[in-house]
Amino acid sequence: MIAETMLGGSFTLPGTSITLKRMGYGAMQLAGRDGNKLVWGPPRDVGQAIAVLREVVASGVNHIDTADFYGPHVTNEIIRKALHPYPNDLVIVTKISARRGEDGSWIPAFSAEELTAAVHDNLRNLALDVLDVVNLRSMFSVERPVEGSIEAPLTALAELQQQGLVRHIGLSNVTPTQIAEARKIAPIVGVQNLYNLAQRDDDALIADLARDGIAYVPFFPLGGFTPLQSATLSNVAVRLGATPMQVALAWLLQRSPNILVIPGTSSMEHLRENLKASALQLPSEVIADLDSIAGDQ
Repeated sequence: MIAETMLGGSFTLPGTSITLKRMGYGAMQLAGRDGNKLVWGPPRDVGQAIAVLREVVASGVNHIDTADFYGPHVTNEIIRKALHPYPNDLVIVTKISARRGEDGSWIPAFSAEELTAAVHDNLRNLALDVLDVVNLRSMFSVERPVEGSIEAPLTALAELQQQGLVRHIGLSNVTPTQIAEARKIAPIVGVQNLYNLAQRDDDALIADLARDGIAYVPFFPLGGFTPLQSATLSNVAVRLGATPMQVALAWLLQRSPNILVIPGTSSMEHLRENLKASALQLPSEVIADLDSIAGDQ
């Protein structure tokens, strides 16, 4: 088992008894691909996917991020096959408010009826009686947070929480205004947005959430890099004897104590590389070099 210090330490979600290792795992890449349809259908090797998940848990990771619209249903079914009955400390975080079109598109599913169905889909396919954390994903835009009221869907999710189907609520793909709106309706334990070395729009938001003890979970740690930014990261990685992904993950873990990372992979080799990133300590001069990436075009 990888020591806790090699998993970035731990973070307790606000107002809960849930303590997560800061190095988690994202299950999206366990689903397959059908032509241009990404995250669609089963993987080529279900046995390998099951082995990766078991290695995740054996390594001490206790935070798995998923969604029933991955596949759809595929990743949750694989998680159930691999890990059920689940370890007592394992926390499965899922997200709702989208469905998949037959063409593989990501379609908003924001109505109370759709959200209720999504919660029940997650419960059934994960073989759970209650979901630990459900993130409401804003779908005004698939790519980036866009303003728009989330009061109605968040109220519907809060009602499911009151029914005992959901323990805690998080948000995904949201703006600071939407977070403030949501916190008037229900306690929010975490926010999951696009953020990495190159995409730094949420710098101020991360600090604000940290002051309130709310987790921030960045996705796409290497998404949206220009060639110049990638070159800078690669040069730093060579200097440190690490991979670019390891450096990007280590930078996130050192960026703020409320950041939890969820790198995903279907490869055992890449999983082990990613986990080792939590033991990589970046010197201040390296952090300065990496911080400059945001300005490179």
